[in-house]
Amino acid sequence: MNKNELFREATLRICGNLEIEEALRELRLFLQEAMPVTHIFLQHYDAAYRAMRTIAYASESGYGKLDLLTPLSAKARELAANAPADQDAFLLTEPMAFPVSEEMTAFHGIQSSSVIVMTLRNRRDTIGYLVLVSEGKETFDDDDRVMIEQLKVPLVLSMSNALKHREVVALNDLLADDNRFLHGELRRLSGDEIIGARFGLKKVTRMVQQVAVLDSPVLLMGETGTGKDVIANAIHYTSSRSEGPFVSVNCGAIPDSLLDSELFGHEKGAFTGALSLKRGRFERAHKGTIFLDEIGELPLHAQTRLLRVLQNKEIERVGGVDTISLDIRIIAATNRHLETMVEKGDFREDLWFRLNVFPILVPPLRDRTVDIPALIQHFINMKAKELKLTSIPSLAPRAIEKIMNYGWPGNVRELQNVIERALILNPQGPLQFEHLGAEISKPVVKVESPSTESYNLDNLISHHISHVLKITKGRINGAKGAAALLGVNPSTLRNRMKRLGVSYGRKQVP
Repeated sequence: MNKNELFREATLRICGNLEIEEALRELRLFLQEAMPVTHIFLQHYDAAYRAMRTIAYASESGYGKLDLLTPLSAKARELAANAPADQDAFLLTEPMAFPVSEEMTAFHGIQSSSVIVMTLRNRRDTIGYLVLVSEGKETFDDDDRVMIEQLKVPLVLSMSNALKHREVVALNDLLADDNRFLHGELRRLSGDEIIGARFGLKKVTRMVQQVAVLDSPVLLMGETGTGKDVIANAIHYTSSRSEGPFVSVNCGAIPDSLLDSELFGHEKGAFTGALSLKRGRFERAHKGTIFLDEIGELPLHAQTRLLRVLQNKEIERVGGVDTISLDIRIIAATNRHLETMVEKGDFREDLWFRLNVFPILVPPLRDRTVDIPALIQHFINMKAKELKLTSIPSLAPRAIEKIMNYGWPGNVRELQNVIERALILNPQGPLQFEHLGAEISKPVVKVESPSTESYNLDNLISHHISHVLKITKGRINGAKGAAALLGVNPSTLRNRMKRLGVSYGRKQVP
């Protein structure tokens, strides 16, 4: 075999395997036909531990990966750290007279008769060593050294890849550990504990226990701020999917133009600005749970695609042609009456039937005042930790009575905000809750229905919306916006305006 054939065949053996130990095995089998090689080691000097680290081996008895540190004497460390730069491979015909080979072969229990060491350099940096050992009477000669020296390029490439792979594996382990930690922190912060599970939410808790072990869709209903997200967390983390992802989506917070891309993902080049492939929320929830909050705010076209996910557990990315199968559990939540929306044509009836498999009604805080003391203590402890207070403040006399007698229109969310505000105003305590129930001044606007001779309901609604937009100067969001005056969600108002053909935006309003 000439030099070119040798180089080609050896390169195929070395670089034809993803795993470095497989490459060493193939290389040894190839070389043993031309030289008496019994062992091959891949090593590098670890300066942090002042030792030689063996990362892979191949021998007559086997092969595999290692992570084995061999302690070296001071003299051997000096030789290992300062490999000669005048040649790539050198031959040791008396390995027992060379400190590094003597200590390494003794550590591995090998009686070597000769050793070839190939220094693997990436430019000027030494990244490791390929060590070939011969046992028995037959020994290496200089022709063997020259042959190994010809394989410098593929061996350096393979060693570099092996070290990078080790680094990636180590980083991946760290990432997995961080992910487990953050997963637990998110679970704690988002509320994996149901306060009131034995009292005001006893019925809800029982229903959670019944459905958590299944994969059936769940529909959580209740007023804003009642803690539907906490119930969704509890369902996920007590199910068999608890180790999988929990992806939460606020359907009312995503603009209509980005909804498909956010939920279902997109392919590279699917539209202007799609510079790379993007996985959607559903795809990210594979093997876990997706929580669709404010499901009633989804426009009809998104409802159609969601129905397919529920029926077939399949999606297609925007701009894609491949069907992606999913293993997900869907939990939806709404503060709206979906039955009424179905009657008005704002929500698909077939989607409603699919989601309404196991409805759970989360009661408002005013209907479970028995849970208020426990909630107060929970939020005080949590917010005191977030605000880095040195001690937990106490409640002022009669403060609990004031809280118990309040109506809590904002439910648990309002209670949490009230407690945080009290802690900010008086971090040392006692907590007074002086501003409890303070009314937020709202502008009183007299809205007169525009005169129209039409009795068509859509026309009347269209004229009324246009009239309110004139009053708000085209503004839809905010306390003084059209949505607030009409008492609807801004996204719902925009969808209805699109359906009725009502222009919006400040430039459209005279």
